[in-house]
Amino acid sequence: MKAVITVVGKDTVGVIAKVSTICAELNINVEDVTQSIMQDMFCMIMLVNLSKCPVDMSAVRARFNEAAEQMGMELHITRQEVFDAMHRI
Repeated sequence: MKAVITVVGKDTVGVIAKVSTICAELNINVEDVTQSIMQDMFCMIMLVNLSKCPVDMSAVRARFNEAAEQMGMELHITRQEVFDAMHRI
């Protein structure tokens, strides 16, 4: 199963490291990533593969929600099939 992770918020040190560390701890493979800083706003989109993740999606969301709160950022994870369905014409 693939998913899209989006992170947006005021730029600060360690955002990429924090998100990547959680992925590594949960055995989530990062397949693609793009990030940019627009003035003082950090924006990142990651395509990840959760096929080897040992926990269910609610536990994954809980870990990322905790990190987002600690960093003061918006972080969302959406399964790719949901993302695709939302953007299908």
